[in-house]
Amino acid sequence: MKTYKIAIIGGTGKSGQYLVQNLLEKGYQLKLLLRHPENFTLQHPLIEVVKGDARDETTIDKLIEGTNLVISTLGQPKGEKSIFSDAAKNIISAMNHHGIRRYIVTTGLSVNTASDHKNERVKMATDWMYQNYPETTAEKQKEYGFLLESNLDWTLVRLPLIHLTEENFPIETNLQDCKGEGISAVDLAEFLASQIEDSEYIRKSPFLYNVKE
Repeated sequence: MKTYKIAIIGGTGKSGQYLVQNLLEKGYQLKLLLRHPENFTLQHPLIEVVKGDARDETTIDKLIEGTNLVISTLGQPKGEKSIFSDAAKNIISAMNHHGIRRYIVTTGLSVNTASDHKNERVKMATDWMYQNYPETTAEKQKEYGFLLESNLDWTLVRLPLIHLTEENFPIETNLQDCKGEGISAVDLAEFLASQIEDSEYIRKSPFLYNVKE
């Protein structure tokens, strides 16, 4: 197996913590972007920490330098202006600068693509997001636009509600519709890790969700 060094954005977030744990268990070297490294208690020889914010171009450049791919589970910081399009611009620019192509990133159900056939429940959820969180929701759509315009090998994973559980359930992916209502954080972490070596969803935006057995 190729030795990868992975830049991680959002690694201390709720779902990000499961991802970091999964990747460490698989023996990957990680470079984590942390806004508050002093609050980060996980000491591990495979972890290198970069302090800073995803909105800062220099920080993102420093984070991505010397890595082979980037995974982002970035969430919206409470009470701050929307982060997604600024972060996406910085990440795409730094990846181009360092010649790194593989970018795996998570987003919400509200992102629309040209091939979508969303069911009524998902359409309603998308409308609800635009009504209640118009700025963040529009920013996530904008992020998708930046990815489409880039020449990166990106995968944008669209997610329903993330359940913070160690339990595994059957998963399904679908490029047009989200037929499940949630995804276990541990299943999400495993799927993101699987995409490191998998090219099936390059430049695609699959929905990922658990299905009831």
